[in-house]
Amino acid sequence: MHLNGNRREHPLPASRVDSAVGYTLGVAFVINDMALAIWGGDTFTVPLPEALRGATQLFGVYYPKYRLFVLVIGGLVFIGLWLLLQRTRFGALIRAGVDDAEMVEASGINIRRVFLMTFLLGSALAGFGGLLGGAFLSLYPSADAEILVFSLAVVIIGGRGSLVGAGVGSLLVGLLNTFGQVMFPELAYFVIFGPMAVLLAFRPLGLFGKAA
Repeated sequence: MHLNGNRREHPLPASRVDSAVGYTLGVAFVINDMALAIWGGDTFTVPLPEALRGATQLFGVYYPKYRLFVLVIGGLVFIGLWLLLQRTRFGALIRAGVDDAEMVEASGINIRRVFLMTFLLGSALAGFGGLLGGAFLSLYPSADAEILVFSLAVVIIGGRGSLVGAGVGSLLVGLLNTFGQVMFPELAYFVIFGPMAVLLAFRPLGLFGKAA
C-alpha cells in the first residue's frame, strides 16, 4: 500500500494476478473440451432472418442488410452502456468501485455484488455478440481463441477501462483487419499488431487509457 496524493492504492501481488490468469485459462480449456465432447467439432452458423437477407442500397453502394443491422445494434449497445455508466447510480458505483473499492465498501455498498452484476452484464453482452456474429462468422471449436486475439488488440489500442476507447479500438481493428486481408493477406495479423506496437511506443496506455 502506498499514498498517491489523497488516494490509497492496493496493487494486487503479481502472484495473485498470475494465478487468476492461470485459473481463467484453465477454465476456458475445460469448457472448450466439454463443448467439443457434447456438440462435436462441426462448424455451425446461425440462420439469418428472412427480412435481413440480401443487400440494400446505401449511398449508392450495396451493403448486406444483416451487417448493417449488426452495425446499428452495436451503436445502440454502445449508447446504452455509456448511459448506464455515466447517467445511472449503478454506473457511478462501478466507476467509484474501480477507483477506490474500500471507500465504497465503507459507505455500506456491497462492491463485490456490484462487480458480480457487472461481470454478468458483460457475459450476457458477450453471448449476445456471439449470437449476432454467428450469422456471418462460422462457429467452431477454438474460434474463441481467434476472437480473443482481436479483443486483446481492441483493449490495447483503445485503452483499458475506457468505453470510448473500446469503441474506437474495435473500429480501428475491424478496418485494419479488413484492409489487411484484402491488400496483404499473408500479413493480415501484422497489419493489426504492427500499428499497435507503434502506438504503444508513444502511448503505452492506449488511445484513451488512463493511469491507475
